[in-house]
Amino acid sequence: MQEPTWQCVLVCWGDKYTSAYINHTVEAVIRTSASKPRFILISDRPRTGMHPDIQIVDFDPWFLNPRFLSGALHAKLSMFSKNVVPDDLPAIFIDLDTAIFGDIGKALKLMKNRQSILMLQSVVLPFGWPERLVYKLTNKKRYARGNSSMVVYHPAECTYIADEFRALYEKFGAYSIRPMIGDERFISWIAQMHINRLPNTLAVKFLNEYMHTGKWLVYLKGALPWVQKRRDGVAAVTLPGDYIKPERLMEYKDGDAVRADKGRWILWDKRALGDMGDRLHVYYRPLMEKLEQEKREAADM
Repeated sequence: MQEPTWQCVLVCWGDKYTSAYINHTVEAVIRTSASKPRFILISDRPRTGMHPDIQIVDFDPWFLNPRFLSGALHAKLSMFSKNVVPDDLPAIFIDLDTAIFGDIGKALKLMKNRQSILMLQSVVLPFGWPERLVYKLTNKKRYARGNSSMVVYHPAECTYIADEFRALYEKFGAYSIRPMIGDERFISWIAQMHINRLPNTLAVKFLNEYMHTGKWLVYLKGALPWVQKRRDGVAAVTLPGDYIKPERLMEYKDGDAVRADKGRWILWDKRALGDMGDRLHVYYRPLMEKLEQEKREAADM
């Protein structure tokens, strides 16, 4: 058997995500990856029915503070804690609400060195040398922000992220500076000198890629040939937000128009999404059927 060359890291607490949900993600990564990774699930409890390739590890207990388990989800920073994720291989963290269509392992080739971190771009200020200059000139007050639905990093080089958050929190007893209000803000701020953008040819956030406050902008973007070509090759689509959780999007039918958070439109038709609507339905249908079967079996007991 070939030894793994990278790790796929998942984080789960509480009972929202069943073993079927977690296994669905793992099976998709195995199916689409050129080389099978080592799977690490950071969990707050023992879990049964897990895929045999999943290695369950405990949270850093400090991050199980109830305050960190809701809202801004600081508990995810446990993936950077020392002795949680094995530090012998680079890692790719993905949220469980991520649809996998291709080889996410390709992201590892984009790491410039072991200190590199890659995230999805979140705001206009881009990752790279311009934002690092702004970061320095403003004494760390201005910084580019990423989204933590997918993070590429090396566990041996990033323990400072969890350590610094803990030190600041324990010193001040609260979110003392604005970057501490969310996990992805804090990662972006503390690791600004090492972060680069995950290209949208590899992974996208559904909200940024397919939604907008103007319907015409959604349709305009969907009509551009180079955008259509790029979308066809995307390996991962992250689905943050209640309006695009898998359970919800499975209910959408061709022609549906839903105004979601901050006035952004979900336009469920081919002009807006191309084939992505159909691809998401195909991807999640087996999982939804499995979850329904589990519900029926539980009701019969």
